[in-house]
Amino acid sequence: MRISIRFKWTALISIVILMAYIFVGILAMRTVQSVASVNEIHSFTTKLIIGGVVVFILGVVLTFYAVTLVLNDLRKINKTIDDLNKKPDSDSRIKLRKRNDEIYDLTVNINKMLDRMQAYTNQQKEFVEDVSHELRTPVAVLEGHLSMLQRWGKDDPEVLNDSINSSLQELKRMQSLIQEMLDLTRVEQIDSAYLEQTTEVKPMFTQVYNDFKMLHPDFVINFDDDIREGSEVKIYRNHLEQVLVILLDNAFKYSADRKEINLAASTNSALLEVVVQDYGLGIAKNDLKRIFNRFYRVDKARSRKRGGNGLGLSIAKRLIEIYHGSLEVESVVGSGTVFKIELPLIQKVPEEEQTEKEATENNQATNNKK
Repeated sequence: MRISIRFKWTALISIVILMAYIFVGILAMRTVQSVASVNEIHSFTTKLIIGGVVVFILGVVLTFYAVTLVLNDLRKINKTIDDLNKKPDSDSRIKLRKRNDEIYDLTVNINKMLDRMQAYTNQQKEFVEDVSHELRTPVAVLEGHLSMLQRWGKDDPEVLNDSINSSLQELKRMQSLIQEMLDLTRVEQIDSAYLEQTTEVKPMFTQVYNDFKMLHPDFVINFDDDIREGSEVKIYRNHLEQVLVILLDNAFKYSADRKEINLAASTNSALLEVVVQDYGLGIAKNDLKRIFNRFYRVDKARSRKRGGNGLGLSIAKRLIEIYHGSLEVESVVGSGTVFKIELPLIQKVPEEEQTEKEATENNQATNNKK
């Protein structure tokens, strides 16, 4: 038989109150018996019993009321969870009056968890829909070309050649899309060992700059290097390089008439700050908030011609956030775009302090041995 927690706790607390009252009453009776007359003892006993009944009744009522208040809050939590179980995409949340106690803190945390879960669910749905949409076009193109070749195109060398070239182009785009989707999946499931990796900043930036200067000889690439020697950030080298490559590749891809790119990197006492700037097409204000969304492209037709799938910036943003950094963007249509990265630097202990610390530890170890 199921017994409500309200009755369990009411009974338990009431019994505790009653036992405490009986214990105090026995001590009081022993004291009174040693100093009072028989009539006084009888009167005191009567008052003690009446008081005990009153205290017990008040204890039961107050305990029942207090437990009921707590259970009402728990019922609201349970009802919200039941609603979400019935309708997982519901936006219903636990609503409690704001107060400074553990139940309210619990509801705040549950609501935050529900918000995250709903965000992940929505992202998953959008991801599946976007993947289906993105793959549908190349599959339809391939099907069209193959059907045409099957019917009559294979007998026409020019049509055959055009169809094969178009099919290969769509296959390459599908291959690129699948690779980017795999990269995005890996970003969401980064091994914890990578999170402890560190990267010396200066050599990595120099390498990336030299690589792009070789790949794009027709561009002017300005590299403003203000990185302090020996500066390190807590990020896996390949991940930081991947972010830079994504941002620089976009800068080159969407530069129009003015073929000039600015790459700036600097360090202060706490942060690595990186700026990638182009003077290309720019991004409209309405699109800036969505460019980090998966598969989002400002101009889908134009992006497709340049080979974009709309996943690169999502990957870059997620990687930087995983390592507790930030990635922001500013842009003006027709004037270009600026991406800004901030990552926390590893704070190094000066050599003198490190030597002194090691000496202290060695002295403590020697004293412990003695």
